[in-house]
Amino acid sequence: MTPRHPLLPGRAGAPTATAAACALLLVSAAAASPVPVAASPVPAAGGEGADVPQGTAVYRPVARFTTAGKPRDLLLHPDSRHLYVGSEDLPGTAGTDEGGLHVLDPADGKVRSTVDRAPGPTGTLGRRAVRRLVAPLPGDGAVFVYPLRGIGTAKDGDAAAAGAWVPGGAVTDAAPGTTPATVLVAQGSVLSEVDIATAAVRRSVTLEGGEEFAHDPARGTVWFTDVAHRRMYRVDTATFTVAATVELPAGEGFGGFTEVDPETGAVWVGLDTSVVVHDAAGRRLDVIKGTDMPRAAEFDAATDQAFVVWQDTGDTSEPGSDNNGSLTVHRTGDLREAAPRVELPGNHAQSGEAALAVAPGGATVFVSDPAAGAITRLERATSPRITLNPLDVSAAAGTAVSLTTRAEGTPALDVAWQVSTDAGRTWRTVPGATSPTHTFTAAASDDSHRYRAEFTNGAGTARTTAATLTVTPAGGGPGGGTPGGGESGPGATGGAGTTGAVTGGSGTTGSADGGTAAGTVGGTTGGAAGGTGAGTGPTAAGGALASTGAAAAPFAGAAVLLTAAGWILVRRSRRRGAV
Repeated sequence: MTPRHPLLPGRAGAPTATAAACALLLVSAAAASPVPVAASPVPAAGGEGADVPQGTAVYRPVARFTTAGKPRDLLLHPDSRHLYVGSEDLPGTAGTDEGGLHVLDPADGKVRSTVDRAPGPTGTLGRRAVRRLVAPLPGDGAVFVYPLRGIGTAKDGDAAAAGAWVPGGAVTDAAPGTTPATVLVAQGSVLSEVDIATAAVRRSVTLEGGEEFAHDPARGTVWFTDVAHRRMYRVDTATFTVAATVELPAGEGFGGFTEVDPETGAVWVGLDTSVVVHDAAGRRLDVIKGTDMPRAAEFDAATDQAFVVWQDTGDTSEPGSDNNGSLTVHRTGDLREAAPRVELPGNHAQSGEAALAVAPGGATVFVSDPAAGAITRLERATSPRITLNPLDVSAAAGTAVSLTTRAEGTPALDVAWQVSTDAGRTWRTVPGATSPTHTFTAAASDDSHRYRAEFTNGAGTARTTAATLTVTPAGGGPGGGTPGGGESGPGATGGAGTTGAVTGGSGTTGSADGGTAAGTVGGTTGGAAGGTGAGTGPTAAGGALASTGAAAAPFAGAAVLLTAAGWILVRRSRRRGAV
């Protein structure tokens, strides 16, 4: 049977690693050599992709505690944050009494204290194992069950536990009661509510069968599981009577756990190698199938997720038995897995059932391994998620360019910038560019290079989209020409260009296709357009079109038309002003 844990309220405060603020800046700077590019190529595939989907949550074992004997149950206290462990002695350690209630530091597993003595049936203190943790006490401490009928309480530092014995048979399951002063216990098929301090029975009901249950205080319901008859009984805690019976799927008759999602009231039952889920009214929602035996479950309200521990049978003669268990995480809304399954090597059921404790927010999970006498601490890691991609930028040669990106994930992210000189087919790492903002001086040779950032952590890798850098010659626009003269003066000599008067050309004959516009066109539009073009041919001067042959005629005609159009517009404007 699986231990029962009250939901631990609250949220995890684990910080999310976030790269620095996002922007794309272009600032002036003195000319400098471009940053060299590393020789080793990096994968070109996945310009905006990753090795796993961005923001993927995974759980990783980070520590293994062997300080609490043979752990039978776990409870992470919501106030003190101490990890309480109910334990028995490990086989083969007869010289050491390891049973009792251990209080551990959840960070490193160090034992803070151990309470190993509790009253017997006559009130005499003796060494007692602890098999079931029922509920946390206010501030610190726990209510627990110890063999065979003991209900005990203790907190960190106590020399001995307080306790009393329930009359009747051995206690087979327990859960928090309907008041803070009571607990619910199953003694086989008898369900009772008893006082914690005295173990006096307040009320009870006898079911047709079963020996374990789950309490849903929000809805005043107890779900009592009768695996032998493949059914559940819904008990109304107000009247302590059976209100309904729900059939369970047929199977081999092996039960694992019964738990209730406190948010939705859905009841989860581990049966054979599956988890059967019913809603709060008892209607079956779905079945989660596995290959191992589901042994424990717990819910986290902050993430709306359910955590399930599965144990191997431990019988290697059975087909499919590999001696390893697993941890699965499911969304409670649709029951789908919210994280990849985590293998738990050697966690099998031959020496006892595994237990589970989940920190509020689900960032940390503890799973017991009775066979190994160990507790595994697992932590959630989230693969990088790009929240800002760098943008395309245009800069003059010799000025500084800043490309900035941002991503988030846990644990902290490492970033490396990469550059492609072949339109994104291959990429190379930029040496030293390990900040979310990559600043360098643009050189003419950097034109059309693409840049992206790669973020990595233990959960995966993600890359930004590529930003393209366009580099213009220093001191001018894309054509490099110098500004034209005044409104009617001679055009300036252009640099390399292809569009003549407006942008500067790359002419080689001094004709109309190579920067020939001067005089009227160059003088009129040069100042506004950024320069006139001139190639290697004769320089235009004196307000005439520098041209040879008929090629200049269309431009001359265009200049006359532009001049005439300007005169007409001015004249019309004056007439309107006179009215």
